Amino acid sequence: MTSEKHVIDLTEAAAFRVKEMQQHNEEEGAFLRVAVHGGGCSGLSYGMNFDKSQSDDDFVDEQHGLKILVSREDAPILMGTKIDYKQSLMGGGFTIDNPNAIASCGCGTSFRTAKVEGTPEVCE
Repeated sequence: MTSEKHVIDLTEAAAFRVKEMQQHNEEEGAFLRVAVHGGGCSGLSYGMNFDKSQSDDDFVDEQHGLKILVSREDAPILMGTKIDYKQSLMGGGFTIDNPNAIASCGCGTSFRTAKVEGTPEVCE
């Protein structure tokens, strides 16, 4: 299913880094799946991986030449989320800015929303 509105806003820098990772992992042409999983310090955590196929329940988008999948179940939690890639002297990494998150922990990948809390795990 194609979305009329972007669920995820992927910056050009993030798309460039994902394409580099696709090439390195021999995954050219694969979709980027952005997902939400239970767990993490705050109850939910983000996931990104490569997927060779899409489901009928996926929202499909294309940004900067990269095809993105988000499941219908995860879409309300991720709606409006911006994914960027930042490079610094200390290295680089993806940053995720989710306007639906009302709490997050210091790791930057765990969060909860007003409607979905998930199941927090003990941070080590």
